[in-house]
Amino acid sequence: MNIVTKEIALPDGRVIKLETGKLAKQADGAVMATLGNTMILATVCSAKDAVPGTDFMPLTVEYKEKFASAGRFPGGFTRREGKASDYEILIARLIDRALRPLFPSNYHAETFVNVTMYSADGIDMPESIAGLAAGAALACSDIPFEGPVSEVRVARVDGKMVINPTFEQCEHADLELMVAATYDNIMMVEGEMDEVSEQDLLGALKAAHEAIKVHCQVQKELMEAVGKPIMEYCHEVNDEDLKKSCHDFCYQPCYDIAKSGNKNKHEREAAFEEVQANFIATLPEEKQEDEETLGMVARYFHDVEREAMRRCVLDEGSRLDGRKLNEVRPIWIEPDYVPGPHGSAVFTRGETQALVTCTLGSKMDEKMVDDVLRNGYDKFLLHYNFPPFSTGEAKAQRGVGRREIGHGHLAWRAVKGMIPKDFPYTVRVVSDVLESNGSSSMATTCGATLAMRDAGIPMIRPVSGIAMGLIKDEDGPKYAVLSDILGDEDHLGDMDFKVTGTEKGITATQMDIKCNGLSYEILEKALNQAKEGRAHILNCMLEAQPEHRADLKDHAPRMVAFDIEKEFIGAVIGPGGKIIQGIQEETGATVTIEESDGKGHVAVSSANKASIDAAVAKIKAIVAVPEEGEIYTGTVRNIQAFGAFVEFMPGKDGLLHISEIDWKRYETMEETGIKEGDVLTVKLIEIDQKTGKFRLSTKALKPKPEGYVEPEPRPRREDRPRRDDRPRRDDRTRRDDRPERPRRDFNRPDFRGGNNNE
Repeated sequence: MNIVTKEIALPDGRVIKLETGKLAKQADGAVMATLGNTMILATVCSAKDAVPGTDFMPLTVEYKEKFASAGRFPGGFTRREGKASDYEILIARLIDRALRPLFPSNYHAETFVNVTMYSADGIDMPESIAGLAAGAALACSDIPFEGPVSEVRVARVDGKMVINPTFEQCEHADLELMVAATYDNIMMVEGEMDEVSEQDLLGALKAAHEAIKVHCQVQKELMEAVGKPIMEYCHEVNDEDLKKSCHDFCYQPCYDIAKSGNKNKHEREAAFEEVQANFIATLPEEKQEDEETLGMVARYFHDVEREAMRRCVLDEGSRLDGRKLNEVRPIWIEPDYVPGPHGSAVFTRGETQALVTCTLGSKMDEKMVDDVLRNGYDKFLLHYNFPPFSTGEAKAQRGVGRREIGHGHLAWRAVKGMIPKDFPYTVRVVSDVLESNGSSSMATTCGATLAMRDAGIPMIRPVSGIAMGLIKDEDGPKYAVLSDILGDEDHLGDMDFKVTGTEKGITATQMDIKCNGLSYEILEKALNQAKEGRAHILNCMLEAQPEHRADLKDHAPRMVAFDIEKEFIGAVIGPGGKIIQGIQEETGATVTIEESDGKGHVAVSSANKASIDAAVAKIKAIVAVPEEGEIYTGTVRNIQAFGAFVEFMPGKDGLLHISEIDWKRYETMEETGIKEGDVLTVKLIEIDQKTGKFRLSTKALKPKPEGYVEPEPRPRREDRPRRDDRPRRDDRTRRDDRPERPRRDFNRPDFRGGNNNE
């Protein structure tokens, strides 16, 4: 084995170890990355030839966490890992977005990158080194790749930037980003922030890039030590004469279409398709039906269309739909659009439209998270759906895809920090994209804010979002930053930079770069221009919905939340849940209780206010502390000769002695007329400090009769006179002085055991 090991020292003294040549040697490239006790294996395999007709990069990235890595069993009946969780899909997308732009544009062989966590200590975050492991595996392979590339997580903790922070450090961070970059350029950014400024975000990007440069240098050393030559490939057939003919025929018509400012997406697409069809009609008849020729024409025409659109923007400042570079498309908003949900809104920006709904629930509606290193419950859910009809496609709608999970997660990050911490409800937001022409995730962010405010959620501040684009001259310094990009501007441009935030600062961001040489000057301009766009969109939202709904809708569940002392949790739940289940059955309300921060957090929900009031009263009665002198209403539970036991508070019985029932004297309880089940108003007259027993009285609540004379109290036992005729213990016959009784003879033949009466 040719084992090669390299180490990367982090600023805080921790060390990342990269090792190749020991494991998975039949893969094209394999690297085990280790940080502390966290170990991640990345492998890469690529086909030798491309599938005929493939004109894109068929890259598949999988990220998997083994439950055994943390010493755990998987859930479910099969007790084995199943389909990828949302979290695993999100990490796979982060790796994919960093790697995909760096494959040569003419390399079309199927390539698979598998990243697997085999050990985890719960201290270091595994995804922080997953991208590094994948980039290192490609660096050690013979696959054509314009790397090296790496990823780091950067967080600001107590005002300081920390590279690859631990789980504990991230809990105290106000800024957290995943950044992927080569030695020269940032390729991908995704993260969330606590309303930070644009300069703070730039500072985090610079800190992350400096750390990545060290990673890239070590990967170069690893690659040189392995020494694999890059494979040769030829995945495209080209015809230079055909390429020139396509450019000469199509460029000017495409430029005219791009400059025309046609605001309709489908009309613009049809115009471009007509130009391509006209060019194909000029070809010899035998080539018009040749699949190989048509494939080349499609590639060449795409390049012409891209060049025409970019030159139109750079040379004339004209966009496909006629807008200025910093202009946002027309916006119309309709809150409270559908009556069934607890909150709803339609947000439309240009040809992108989202119908967003909000549903309120109780703690029982929370989502249980049971990942390898993440366990608990989510109170806020945001789901994003992208049906084919939103782009006019005629195809079936299948299950949720990776793109939908990623876009929904971005919007979730954008707005979750604006829900008050003490808001008692579980919240689910669903965004259905009904039209799409760019930036549907940002429409989801805006629509989610509107729907939640319509549901009566008192958001700390409303959130808006915008997608920024970039057109950069490949051979010169010219560039243009575009606000609120169209789908074609994303597809044909150099950057997709989504920024969300409030009037106070940025809450989330996602950026994908498709060009080389992106300077921090361009990033700063894009962020400042995004800030202006966000403010404009936010003003439109506030015009349509100045305030959040003052109260919940009539059909929304009402909820009351309060805390009780920890020692009363068991009393409220009861043995086997008997008490809490009884409260729910009797009142019709849903009651949940959990222990946190040394308190019991109780939430009572129902669509009926009377049900909530009844349940709250029962719970508060259980946790109430009896006080001497207070008056209570109780139920007689048991009758004894000396009095009655009355349940004056749930789970608390007191003795109503026969002498405390009335001012007149009763000899027997039958004379009082009190029966089991009777409801009495009693006064708590004494709490025995030693035994904790309660003495009740109804006599104390009645006026004293005129001329009433208090009976003399009975003397205490120790004060009563002793009977003279009863011998004292000392005078009694001692056991030793008693005559001895005859013992039984067990050996007698007639003895049968027990009493022998024969």
